[in-house]
Amino acid sequence: MQQQGTDLHILLCDAAGDLAVDGYASAEAINTPPSNPAGQVKPEGVLSMLMSNGTSVDVCAIYLPSSDLGEDNLREEVGVAAPGPMAEMMRDPSIPVYNF
Repeated sequence: MQQQGTDLHILLCDAAGDLAVDGYASAEAINTPPSNPAGQVKPEGVLSMLMSNGTSVDVCAIYLPSSDLGEDNLREEVGVAAPGPMAEMMRDPSIPVYNF
């Protein structure tokens, strides 16, 4: 989607928030399509690539309070979502929302 010009905003919730922690390393890689010479990449690598191309990333507002982490543990440029503005964005019919 990003390669086709879509501005992306990613909200990481629950265990996916771990991807936003500076220094986090996944145990397993993702198999990529045969047409991708990279072969395998880790989820945090995909997130880094997306962020380097302009994707904004936030962790869910309850991610940090539910962990032993603080904002200073997050990767540079990762924010903490504010519930009100996030709800507005997700309810906006002109903004498609996908979840995985």
